[in-house]
Amino acid sequence: MPRTSAMSRRRFLGDTLGAAGTAAIAHFAAAAEPAEKARESPRDPMLVGGKACNADPIRVGLIRCDTHGMYYGALMARHEALLLENPPSVDGEKHYSWQGGGIHLYFYTSYYDRTEMTVPRVDGFEIVKVWDEHPSAAKALSRVLCGKPKVCASFGEVSDDVDLVFIADCNGDGSDHLKLAGPGLVKGVPTFVDKPLAYDVLGALELIETANRHKTPLMSMSILRALPQAGLFRSRFAEVGEVQSGAIFIGDAGMAAQIHAICLAHHLFGSGVQSVESMGRELPDYVHLDYGGKPGRPPKGVLLNCASGESPHAAIYASAFGKIGAVHSPPLGDFEFPFGAAEILRRVKTMVRTGVPQVDCREMVESIAIATAARLACKTRRRVALNEVMP
Repeated sequence: MPRTSAMSRRRFLGDTLGAAGTAAIAHFAAAAEPAEKARESPRDPMLVGGKACNADPIRVGLIRCDTHGMYYGALMARHEALLLENPPSVDGEKHYSWQGGGIHLYFYTSYYDRTEMTVPRVDGFEIVKVWDEHPSAAKALSRVLCGKPKVCASFGEVSDDVDLVFIADCNGDGSDHLKLAGPGLVKGVPTFVDKPLAYDVLGALELIETANRHKTPLMSMSILRALPQAGLFRSRFAEVGEVQSGAIFIGDAGMAAQIHAICLAHHLFGSGVQSVESMGRELPDYVHLDYGGKPGRPPKGVLLNCASGESPHAAIYASAFGKIGAVHSPPLGDFEFPFGAAEILRRVKTMVRTGVPQVDCREMVESIAIATAARLACKTRRRVALNEVMP
């Protein structure tokens, strides 16, 4: 797949970040042009590279057996429902919240049958290998998945003889994603990286450059970016007239949670953020996204309140304010999240089958640039343009 001519990182992202990007990301976009013409959905992907894989089922290597690992694992692989409710203890250790049985509550909501799954199962996957820094967690997850996945001694082994590397991350900040994804990307194995793609823009671009160099499909997405219930809420914006501003409420300013708020803002109000202001004692608790007058975006921006406190079932809330009124979302929480995760798995399946990642690369990078700029704005107490955090 031919590469485009080299460009500065700032020239690539253009309208999205106010400057444009790397040759790697330019290649990401240029390589997707043939696929763009054939698309039916405006949310279809940018192509990193790689060959289509038509094997059925898709053999998955799962890296990190935390709560998101079990979450996605239970949606795409056969498992023992009652072991998900009462996970096995291996060596008397429990390292992740799923080992307390919480996932079962949201996947099996039928009170009369604890084995009737009430969220979408996504067929076509087979988890064959797992790894975690805590071997006992990997062994426990394998047992829940009927003992089929092999527990690997190192994360490098996970990408051997598989069709997909799936890197789960519930509470991390993305700083180890390049390390974990590296072996699979180099081998050309299609890779999904859980949110956030990386901790900062440099890390995100290095992941994309590695994927391009080895012609490996790569994608990353937050559950909130794919959540069908968020799309239903967005359809109500016509009730308020022209949207003037938006707000999102989430109870944690750490990167693992804040990236969800950023991606929900993309889902509801669109990408193309130009600058960020933020404040907080240590972390950017309150973040204002400014679209710089971009058509079709809220002229007064979007506020991310990342210090709104605890909510039932980890619910996130959103509001849109317009010239003739306001609308407020229902809780977007643990009972809704499985439907977003299932949508991500459908997109991942398409990526493996076609070699085309089902996400816009520019938006993927923009989400990390927003988080990076928010930290800098909080530290310096000034507005930070997104092109300032691009190398």
